[in-house]
Amino acid sequence: MSFIIEITDLLSLIKSIILIISAVLVILATIGILRYRDDLERVIYARVHILGVADVACILSLLVLGEILLAAAYFILAPFNSHAIANAYYYGEEKND
Repeated sequence: MSFIIEITDLLSLIKSIILIISAVLVILATIGILRYRDDLERVIYARVHILGVADVACILSLLVLGEILLAAAYFILAPFNSHAIANAYYYGEEKND
């Protein structure tokens, strides 16, 4: 009986550690996004790249919380969303040649 309790305590500890790591990743991504000034050329690509860190953190959090299907859908759809944002920015820019 105590062995089962120890395993559940260990699983709870691992889940807590993963959630804390995910929270730290989201905070670091937020700092990275706020760090870049808007007057830099092509800053949107750096911001989209930084959001990839937040995507990984969200996927880890969803897996820890037991939302496997939602994590899988997010894992599949997030890269498409990032590509669409970067593509729209690239083709929506005004060319000043």
